[in-house]
Amino acid sequence: MGAVMGTLSSLQTKQRRPSKDKIEDELEMATVCYRPEGLEQLESQTNFNKSELQVLYRGFKNECPSGVVNEDTFKQIYSQFFPHGDASMYAHYLFNAFDAAQSGSVKFEDFVAALSVLLRGTIHEKLRWAFNLYDINKDGNINKEEMMNIVKAIYDMMGKYTYPVVKEDAPKQHVEVFFQKMDKNKDGVVTLDEFIESCQEDDNIMRSLQLFENVM
Repeated sequence: MGAVMGTLSSLQTKQRRPSKDKIEDELEMATVCYRPEGLEQLESQTNFNKSELQVLYRGFKNECPSGVVNEDTFKQIYSQFFPHGDASMYAHYLFNAFDAAQSGSVKFEDFVAALSVLLRGTIHEKLRWAFNLYDINKDGNINKEEMMNIVKAIYDMMGKYTYPVVKEDAPKQHVEVFFQKMDKNKDGVVTLDEFIESCQEDDNIMRSLQLFENVM
């Protein structure tokens, strides 16, 4: 996935590639252990065009020759981007958000679907995706413990060498402030509607959630 991350910037160029490369891509798709959906179908389901999907697929296949990635491999790849912190727990939660079917593995389609939302989705789509990440037990609500788990995982991932230095109780303070703002009816949980409304009303919350794009 490191190679995939490295190719994302190249998507902005949107250069046309020779038909020979396209043929090679189709042949590669036919020979991997897991064969993803056709590029035309993925193009219709995401915000990427066919050339961009080919670039992403090459990077994904380079890191995951079998065509799927399990959680352990996902963690190993992701941890390379945060050498000064412990990214294991955040990678765990992120993996579960990518693994929409909860199958224990992330396929190319899962990966592209998530990137499509995070990189090119509407504000509403991005907020729904973020809500799903926080909703660890997938019961349709976010409780304070779930929010604390995600926020602490982010702080652990960023490491102790941040500037300015983060206080030890910073995650708890962060959660207390945000949860109080989001839980509008004070019933102890944050619904999707409360989450989206709170984020759109508060610039500080919105800026905080933009961290997702930075830690991808």
